[in-house]
Amino acid sequence: MPVPPAPGQTQPSIAIVGGSITGPTLALLLHQSGFTRVSVLEASPATFAQAGGVIGLDHLSLATLDTLGIHQDELITFPSERVTAIHLTDRTEIGRTHSIYPGRNTTWHQLNTALLNRLPAGWLHPGHKVRALHPGPDGKAVLELAGGGSIPADLAIFADGRRSTGRKLLDPTRRLHYAGYVAWRGQYPRHLPDLCAFTRYEPGTGQFNIFPILRKDATTAVDWTFYLNLSREQFTNLTGYDPTHRTYLLPHQIGTAARTLVLSEARRLLPAPAADMIDATDSWNAAPVLDIDPPHRMGHSIANAHALLLGDALAPVRPHTARGANHGILQAQGLAIALSQHLHHGANLNAALTGWQERYLPAVHDALRLGPRLAAAMGLGHTAPALIPA
Repeated sequence: MPVPPAPGQTQPSIAIVGGSITGPTLALLLHQSGFTRVSVLEASPATFAQAGGVIGLDHLSLATLDTLGIHQDELITFPSERVTAIHLTDRTEIGRTHSIYPGRNTTWHQLNTALLNRLPAGWLHPGHKVRALHPGPDGKAVLELAGGGSIPADLAIFADGRRSTGRKLLDPTRRLHYAGYVAWRGQYPRHLPDLCAFTRYEPGTGQFNIFPILRKDATTAVDWTFYLNLSREQFTNLTGYDPTHRTYLLPHQIGTAARTLVLSEARRLLPAPAADMIDATDSWNAAPVLDIDPPHRMGHSIANAHALLLGDALAPVRPHTARGANHGILQAQGLAIALSQHLHHGANLNAALTGWQERYLPAVHDALRLGPRLAAAMGLGHTAPALIPA
């Protein structure tokens, strides 16, 4: 049962921006801790994830979700911890190595659905896009909405992803940088009976990952990701977008020229069955891989209120680190604990938030350093040659 607030302690009003993974996780943790004045603002009018493939959740994140009643049997359709790396030369396997991931793999839509379905009635507000943030006359932070209207809050918490509005408003000098390669993604529409582990093909330049998944329509498929070097100019010429402005491409935004180039490289680098899997997938997505300068802080003052950045809104990390969703979930857990100490035990809010930041910020810096090293080991990034279209 929720613990009542400390004597004389009033409930702070909390606005969480972002309805993907980190935002709903934080909302549920706050609800569990007895907070009642919480709003989750989601820019999209569609309240459930429309895209997104495999994500890895480590044991700490899984344990956090367990405390919210989201158990592994709801999320983990294919429970293998095993990771198989297939090493290639001239599209031919020359050896395999095996490792164990300290966690489990799920899909974005499974986790997003599980979280949103558990939010208390009235907490989720779809179609609420934040465009500005400023101090209000009563010392609160005021979130201005794109469609008109505003929402005052004692805490404005931004968990709104890689292109975070909150980061642009609170920390505008830290801009996204293109890392020099793209993650092309799709779902092969047939199940591979022998595929029971996360499998990674390593051709020396690039990477191809596959894993079985349960799709939203309850059919099984194989989620694949093909990482390829591409210069900024080549990406713009192929897609018509700047990689730091269009950070996720939907199927209708990927044209024939891009598909032709990617398939050509798949035929050049991968065994025929792997390339055939890409060719047989009608609908693709793409995400240019991005970097950002390390953040100096997670919290900012707005008059007498606080504005905070979490997860990818704070600092998107490269996908090879498997830290994106895990950072968001664990930062949310720590923040809920800090705020609960303030509400139930009268802890000084400034000190509690400072302690939270000191605990979680170093892990973000470590992941930002690790990502480029992992990519370089696979021949990916600015240090590796980009593709030259014929």
